[in-house]
Order: sequence, then C-alpha cells, then structure tokens
Amino acid sequence: MQEQTGTPLTHEDPTGEHPARPHTGRRRRAALVWVVALATLAADQATKLWALHTLTPGVSKPLIGDLIGLRLVRNAGAAFSSLDTATIVVTLVAVLIVAGLLYYVHTRALSRVSALCLGLIAGGALGNLIDRAAREPGFLRGHVVDFIDYFGWFVGNVADIAIVVAALVLVAVSWRSERSDG
Repeated sequence: MQEQTGTPLTHEDPTGEHPARPHTGRRRRAALVWVVALATLAADQATKLWALHTLTPGVSKPLIGDLIGLRLVRNAGAAFSSLDTATIVVTLVAVLIVAGLLYYVHTRALSRVSALCLGLIAGGALGNLIDRAAREPGFLRGHVVDFIDYFGWFVGNVADIAIVVAALVLVAVSWRSERSDG
C-alpha cells in the first residue's frame, strides 16, 4: 500500500541514486563514544593538573565533613591502590582493555546509553593510562594522580568516577533489560 503512494517500504532508494547507509547509526554512536571519551579525558586531565598545582601531597582538605575531601596522592597500582608493585602489568592490561573497547565500539551497533557509558569508560581509562605512560617515575611505570578522598577509605579522580558510574549504569540497564525480557 505504501509503494502505491510512492513511499518505499525499505530504506533503499529504488532509483539507486542514493544507496542506503546501514552503518550511519553505528557511526553516530561511535562518534558519541569519542566525544564523551574526549570530554571525560579533558575533564580528568584538567582536574589532575589543578590538583597537582593546588593541593599539598598527603594533606587532607575536608569538603563535606568527613565524607568527601581533597588529598593529593600518587597511585602506583589499580583501584584502591591494589597491585601497586605491578604498575607495568596494570598499564599493559589497561592498554588491552582500551584497544578492545574501541574495537567493540566500531564493530557493534550500540544504544545511546551504551555509547555514553562506553565513552565514559574509554575516557576514564585513557586518563589514567596517560598518567601511567607519562608521569613519574617513568614510562609505563607512572603513578596515577588521585585527589578525591572518600571517607578516608580510598582516594580517586574524575576518571575513576566516570568508569564506576558508567559501569553501574550498564549493570542497571542490563539488569532492567533482563527483568523485562523474562
């Protein structure tokens, strides 16, 4: 019925002059990932520079009572300062994760939420990876700049926040999707 009025049922141009672009949505989502990743990376690196120039290493500055504060530390390891004697291994694993993530982004169709979350994860991972590659004590052994002190339990940065928030959103979306399917 639609074809009788001249509106095709498919996205293809019957004249062949304007072929369908099946990957346009994928490209837009990949672009969203990159925009979010670069914005996250810029925010992470800018706040780390601010912390390095403003805060005194190891000295706590309360922001919200004892809940949140500022304390500049250098993290040689992974989350919660774990694996601090394996900086090179942590760095190489991070490189592989970022490469795998970027490959995934360019080979899969993603929802907007997934693209946003993967951009946050990629930007956060790249932010911490830059620290490991370029900061003291040396290439691939650099320490990540952390400055947001949570309850005195651990210290993190903007990259960590981006990664954790994105991971939590992805888990919530996945859980919600599974509940609605079954």
